[in-house]
Amino acid sequence: MLATTEMALLRRLAHEQSSCRAPSLVAAVVRDGELVWSGGRGRVDGETPGADTQYRLGSITKTLVATAVMRLRDEGKLDLNDPLERHLPGTAFGSATIAQLLSHTSGLTAESPGSWWERTVGADWDALVESLKDGATRLRPGSKFHYSNVGYGVLGELVARHRGQSWLDVVRAEILGPLGMTRTSPHPEGAHASGFAVHPFADLLMPEPSPDAGAMAPAGQLWSTITDLARWTAFLGGHTGGVLSEQTVAEMREMVTVDDGDAWTTGFGLGVMLVRTEGRRLAGHTGSMPGFLACSLVDANAGIGALVLTNSTAGVGITQLCLDLMNLTEQHEPSMPTEWLPSTVDPKLLELTGLWHWGPTPYHLRLLPDGLFSLAPSDGPGRASRFAPVGEDTWVGLDAYYAGETLRIGRDSAGKPNHLDLATFIFSRTPFDPAAPIPGGVDPDGWR
Repeated sequence: MLATTEMALLRRLAHEQSSCRAPSLVAAVVRDGELVWSGGRGRVDGETPGADTQYRLGSITKTLVATAVMRLRDEGKLDLNDPLERHLPGTAFGSATIAQLLSHTSGLTAESPGSWWERTVGADWDALVESLKDGATRLRPGSKFHYSNVGYGVLGELVARHRGQSWLDVVRAEILGPLGMTRTSPHPEGAHASGFAVHPFADLLMPEPSPDAGAMAPAGQLWSTITDLARWTAFLGGHTGGVLSEQTVAEMREMVTVDDGDAWTTGFGLGVMLVRTEGRRLAGHTGSMPGFLACSLVDANAGIGALVLTNSTAGVGITQLCLDLMNLTEQHEPSMPTEWLPSTVDPKLLELTGLWHWGPTPYHLRLLPDGLFSLAPSDGPGRASRFAPVGEDTWVGLDAYYAGETLRIGRDSAGKPNHLDLATFIFSRTPFDPAAPIPGGVDPDGWR
């Protein structure tokens, strides 16, 4: 990056570390799947922390557990609509679905009963289930967003039962290894920051504990570095390295529930936190454990993300810092638009493009560079979706109103396309074309 860009980023990082009194703070920017800048301030064992210094990730751990669950789904070993009872029988909350657990809509209690799990040594799965026999479900499953650390302890056990090994071994073998995340571990290894609380009225530190969380570990156990977390940020942005398909990661980034009302700014997909701000739609997660804060966010559309790690219990604006680092990068070094190039087009597809009408409303059907179709009103707002081929003259909607719906190409006796049948809506080449099967028919006297 340009020296001026790096200075702007470092100054923003330095301001956060100084004004928020963080013992140490590291951050990075990811662009187009690559780590393009990182910096550190403060001290770890008397040295400035770097890209290989470990910090605790907290709830960012949940995104890796969710990825392990989605791998099981993609392999056909479970369905997201399955009730938990089908896979983990004998719990008091078996009616909740896997999708609800992933999206924090299961209604499960936020924290495990007993002492605060983040500051005490965790028990095993049997003890966790026993503690949840009574009153574990606080809200009707599916009724609303209710963040649940317990839900991810449950998902970790789900992964373990299907794979026949611990959730951690699964994450290591199926995710960390393939992505080259060699410095992500359940406990600190090598250079690492110790967790501290900062006194609110004096420049003093208090060491914070970091016990093993046992069955609750899938909710926030992992430690990692800027280098590894940058790879994970890129993963959530679509650079999946074959661990999941790009389509599945995009599915994880889709909004399932919001937690702040109608004009949402924060919500959740499938294991992924979503943030909407300043025209951006970001995906990732924050993390908070005693002595540590973390944040990883990526704008998949713009191909840029940022991440922050600090060893302070509270007081550091990790989310805003991530947003500022992305904005500064784009202000100083705006991305270059992708160069347009012509492509080869199947003539059979080309004849489908152009003007169609839903009743009197004109629509354009366009062929996209990736072989998809886009159907959208020719002018102004309205129902618009992309479509992917699934068979001869058959397409399926990928997003917006027509997601999952079938688009079929209707042809006349000569084989020429004369209408589109989209979820019973008929589009014809001219408004209310009598040659097309318009529902209810067309007035025999036509336009007048």
